[in-house]
Amino acid sequence: MPLMKNENILASIKSKSLKQAKKEISEILSKLESKETNLEASFKDYERLIKLNKHIDFLFKQRLKKMRLRVKKTK
Repeated sequence: MPLMKNENILASIKSKSLKQAKKEISEILSKLESKETNLEASFKDYERLIKLNKHIDFLFKQRLKKMRLRVKKTK
């Protein structure tokens, strides 16, 4: 399984920990569910949500790769 490249993710997202990214996703979802938001802001929030999700996916794949390497070393 090839590791997803993290190049296209903004630095402001790349620097977030898993916990920070999940928190921001939760905040964005709350805003998107609100009836008080405009379409343009919603679109920008949705785009950021997608980028945060890609970052989380990248972090999980990195951890999986590290775990597999540890297992191979112990064999």
